[in-house]
Amino acid sequence: MTIVFKVSENIKPIMIKFYQDRALDKKPPFSIFQVKEYDCVITLYESGKVMFQGIGADIEASYWIEEERIKNGRIIDINTGKEKKKTSEEKILFHENTIGSDEVGTGDFFGPIVVTASYVSKENISFLIDLGVRDSKKITDDKIKKIAPAIIKKIPYSTYILTNTSYNKNWSEDLNMNKIKAILHNKVLVSMKNKNYPYEKIVVDQFVYPAKYYEHIKEAKDKVYGITFTTKAEDKCLSVAVASIISRYIFLNEMEKLSQSIGLTLPKGAGPNVDQVGIEIAKQYGFAKLYEIAKMNFKNKDKIKNGLK
Repeated sequence: MTIVFKVSENIKPIMIKFYQDRALDKKPPFSIFQVKEYDCVITLYESGKVMFQGIGADIEASYWIEEERIKNGRIIDINTGKEKKKTSEEKILFHENTIGSDEVGTGDFFGPIVVTASYVSKENISFLIDLGVRDSKKITDDKIKKIAPAIIKKIPYSTYILTNTSYNKNWSEDLNMNKIKAILHNKVLVSMKNKNYPYEKIVVDQFVYPAKYYEHIKEAKDKVYGITFTTKAEDKCLSVAVASIISRYIFLNEMEKLSQSIGLTLPKGAGPNVDQVGIEIAKQYGFAKLYEIAKMNFKNKDKIKNGLK
């Protein structure tokens, strides 16, 4: 797998600092650095383009695409590396009866993957606006903890939690992160669709081309078709925004439970601080303990192993 996109000027120094300790002495012509991980090669060129190559390219690239979205409002298609512009159809999703889904935890070494679908009717739009509902990635965890219980009481939803044990048991090169996300999105969407709410559209924040999404779920017993796929769906569709907030709320609760079970605060993300906590957990409980609380296909696993030597 190869993923290429142009990095914004404010992201470039952050990326350089992030990889500086792992940069190779020799690098390709016209490049700023090259890093070779066990499952991904990352190369940043002087032109500003960054290339991710290998089995882990989607995981590595997703982190930086998310940084672009949060810091610069850029919506980069992970498949093409291009930015997507809004269409007239997407502008009206906010005011329709919709079922929408979103997930949390795919970029975090520790903790489960949580996927939620919700149904938002037109009559609940003002309620959600008054609460300040928007993309969960743009509001603090404290705010999410305050508004999520009120949302859960009023808005219909369905959630699936993929534990770390199940994730590690089922992960393979054929079952990559995008396929896992597609399967889980389909699962919660089927649940909501079967409740027969009078929706006008089913909306999913696009993470793969529609054809690839449907290919990923082809073996599912029940499938939802006719989905409206759009990037930055949390900002355009309230049901996706609600799903995002509920997923984040449940994820935070699950992380707290895991932290309490081992007596250590588990950090989010997949950065160096995660590696340090992972090393401490392995020292206290043994390396195998990580299979219960972390996603073991992440490169953090090897860094933690190296840290134990």
